[in-house]
Amino acid sequence: MAERHDTDVLFKALADPSRRKLLDLLHANDGRTLNELCEYLDMTRQGVTQHLAVLEAANLIAIVWRGREKLHFLNPLPLQEIYDRWIAKFEKRRLKALSGLKQRLEKNNG
Repeated sequence: MAERHDTDVLFKALADPSRRKLLDLLHANDGRTLNELCEYLDMTRQGVTQHLAVLEAANLIAIVWRGREKLHFLNPLPLQEIYDRWIAKFEKRRLKALSGLKQRLEKNNG
C-alpha cells in the first residue's frame, strides 16, 4: 500500500503546471534558491514555497543547505521509476513493430 501512496503523491505533484515548470527550471539549472525560482513564476513566494513542499513530499526535489541558503535540486529517480514501470514496456513493443515494418519495407524495395 505504501507504493500506491507514493505513486499517488508523485502523480498529484506532477499534475500541476506550476510544479512541472519548477521541475523544468531545476532541470535546466539545478541548485536554485527560492528567490531564483520565484523570478520565473507569476505567484507569491509563499505560493512557490507551497509548490516546492509538494515536490519535496513526492521526492522529486532534494534540499541542500549552503550556509543560510536553501538550494533546490531535481531528483529524477521517481520519474525514472515511472518510465521503467509504465512507459518503457510500451515503448519496446512499439519499437519492435517499427523495426519489423522497416525490415519489410526494405525487403519489398530491395
